[in-house]
Amino acid sequence: MSSIANYILTLHGWLVLFLVFLLPAAEASIFLGFIFPGETVVIVAGVLAFEHRESLIFIMLAASAGAIVGDSIGYFIGKKWGRSLINNRLSHFVKPAHLARAEEFMVRRGGPGVFVGRFTTTLRVLVPGISGVAGMRYRTFAIFNVTGGIAWAVSMALLGFLAGQSYKQVEKVAGDVSYVLLGLVLVAIVGFVIFRKRREKAIDETYEVKMKKNESST
Repeated sequence: MSSIANYILTLHGWLVLFLVFLLPAAEASIFLGFIFPGETVVIVAGVLAFEHRESLIFIMLAASAGAIVGDSIGYFIGKKWGRSLINNRLSHFVKPAHLARAEEFMVRRGGPGVFVGRFTTTLRVLVPGISGVAGMRYRTFAIFNVTGGIAWAVSMALLGFLAGQSYKQVEKVAGDVSYVLLGLVLVAIVGFVIFRKRREKAIDETYEVKMKKNESST
């Protein structure tokens, strides 16, 4: 993950905006989110924005568009191919407990679940397709997809921007250790992603225990 972040930091211009659009769009549309979370490129692009190598507004717009378009594609894929796709293709990438938790989450949350799911890696990949499978009206899905996509893109870009701000503030005092500090920023970003994944793993394990208890009781 850190090598990818380092590579992104060497880029500039339209290539950055293209990746900021493409990777979030690919998360739910081709399920790339199981391999590479789109939030990483948005956060790192936020650092570039602080260094005045890219526009923060353009980054937010590109990330928002990517998130909204990608999730819409995921919704229509789920609506058209439905249960067979989830059970056959996605079973190679995700545990059955993840799918069951995502479905239960959508049953309990409905439309707002589309918004909330945008901020959790596994749910961000699965919720659009499951919304289509469940027959949620696209109008309802679109409302929460648009608001969630924009909120997610803005918050991730600002997270990177603020990380860059902290880096620059310390750099004024530290001087020659700027590269070390930049490395610390990257480590912090990677640590944030790893923390999120471990937290989700703990939730999945708790959910699996709960499911086993329910099965044994019946």
